[in-house]
Amino acid sequence: MVKAFLGMGLLGSNFVTAMLEKGDKVRVWNRSPEKAAALEHLGAEVFATPARAVQGAAFVHVTLKDDQSVDEVLAAAETGLQPGAVIIDHTTTTKEGAIARTAAWKEKGFTYMHAPVFMGPANAREGSGYMLVSGSRAAVEKVSPLLEKMTGQLVDLGPEEGKAAAMKLIGNCFLVAFTAGLRDTFALAGVLGQTTRDVGSLFEIWNPAQMLPARIRRMSGGDYSKPSWELAMARKDTQIFIDTVQQQGGHLAIMPAIAALMDEWIAKGFGGNDWNVIAKDVVR
Repeated sequence: MVKAFLGMGLLGSNFVTAMLEKGDKVRVWNRSPEKAAALEHLGAEVFATPARAVQGAAFVHVTLKDDQSVDEVLAAAETGLQPGAVIIDHTTTTKEGAIARTAAWKEKGFTYMHAPVFMGPANAREGSGYMLVSGSRAAVEKVSPLLEKMTGQLVDLGPEEGKAAAMKLIGNCFLVAFTAGLRDTFALAGVLGQTTRDVGSLFEIWNPAQMLPARIRRMSGGDYSKPSWELAMARKDTQIFIDTVQQQGGHLAIMPAIAALMDEWIAKGFGGNDWNVIAKDVVR
């Protein structure tokens, strides 16, 4: 079985390397030719255009930047697609874009499956991490045997078209917020004379990540009248974070925005409620 892979960035090139090491025949293309050429010595067949790369491929994988780049590259590849080819898109895109492409390519007689990942280059190379799929049961069944070999866990999110794209964006949103929160935590630690290693040692003993499932239940429960930490007190501490860093000439990236959000809810009369009330308007 011949496969094609369009997009030889860090993720795509490592996916292809893993395929080649397993003995797969892979045809590749990349907008910057040198990135595709770097895989030639491993056995990849390199082509100058997407249309040439996908010729004879039963499965066409795509790992690009965004909706626009996916649409442009697939349009350029269309004339080379063999009848019934399956397009598997690992790009992080909008939900609307994934839904639109699924419908558009179905009309043309092709299966399009959006399969975004929570995987880094090392995961792609070793077949670990998580890959998401959703939509048509027949389409998921068709691609699952192939995708299960590429990842540590293939997560089937059910028949809703676009759900995989949505959950990928949600996951990435959390990762961005999580990392930005750590950035502010490290900034506060620095002005208090503590190192990043000190912070890591604390979190190895007191691991806040373990609290995540319970925190989600608390935030979505709807009853904020029995506080474990009053919003007004959380707001007081938040101001201490901000002032402590500012007094040393530094700044926090996200704490001021959180303080402003807390102020909104205190102004609404929720200062004595549990501080999780700041999510009251967005939990479903």
